[in-house]
Amino acid sequence: MAAKASGELVDAVDLPGFFSDLVRCETRLYNALNDSLRERHGIVTSQFEFLRYLRDRPGARVADAAAEFAIGIGATSKSADRLERQGWVAREPNPSDRRSSLLVLTDDGLRLADAAEATFTERLAELVKDALEVPAITAAAQVLSQLRSVLERDQIGMPTG
Repeated sequence: MAAKASGELVDAVDLPGFFSDLVRCETRLYNALNDSLRERHGIVTSQFEFLRYLRDRPGARVADAAAEFAIGIGATSKSADRLERQGWVAREPNPSDRRSSLLVLTDDGLRLADAAEATFTERLAELVKDALEVPAITAAAQVLSQLRSVLERDQIGMPTG
């Protein structure tokens, strides 16, 4: 049954075009948001996303953030180190596991995350409002959320190292 459904999808949708559009939209949005965040707050989108993640999940471990962003633990740890050097993140001992630490935002990191979120949301709304009506944005958000859930459930695309 799955093979038949997969064949129908291939016949009905230009999957390479779908992938290309998805990736190029993401890249262009990411770059535009980078520009706005850098100009107004001196950070880039990846830093904002990390700060927002820690704001919303205080006490997360590096491994938790790595799983969220589907990147390696080493890259995540280096990102946390950079944020820590800026004074936006602190590492606290993990009472459940002495080998790991918990990441928390400092007061400066919290203020930066909140201010950057306003810029991020405002700019993203500007970027999509002329291209899509609200129902289309809502539908796209639902579809992408569903796809992400399935990919995460099945651990597809997770880094190996």
